[in-house]
Amino acid sequence: MRKKLASSWALLPSTLRKMIVLVIGSTFIIVGLLLIVLPGPFTMPLVIAGLVLLAVEFTWAETLLVRVKHHGAQIVARAKLKKRG
Repeated sequence: MRKKLASSWALLPSTLRKMIVLVIGSTFIIVGLLLIVLPGPFTMPLVIAGLVLLAVEFTWAETLLVRVKHHGAQIVARAKLKKRG
C-alpha cells in the first residue's frame, strides 16, 4: 500500500505536488499557531507535522525542521537538568 501511494505521488506533476503539500502543511502550521491563542491542545505537534509535510517538497522547510528539532532537544535537556536539581 505504501509503495503504491509513493509511486502514485511520484507520478503527479511537481507543481501539483508542491501545491498540495504547501496547502496542507501551511494549514497545519496555521491551526497550530492559532491554538496558541485559542484554547486547545496539540499546538506544537501540529506545527511540527506541518513542517514535516513541507519538508517533503521544500528544502527551506527541511532546514527549518532541523533547527526546530535542535532547539527542542535543548529544551528537553534543560528540563531534565532542572528536574534533577
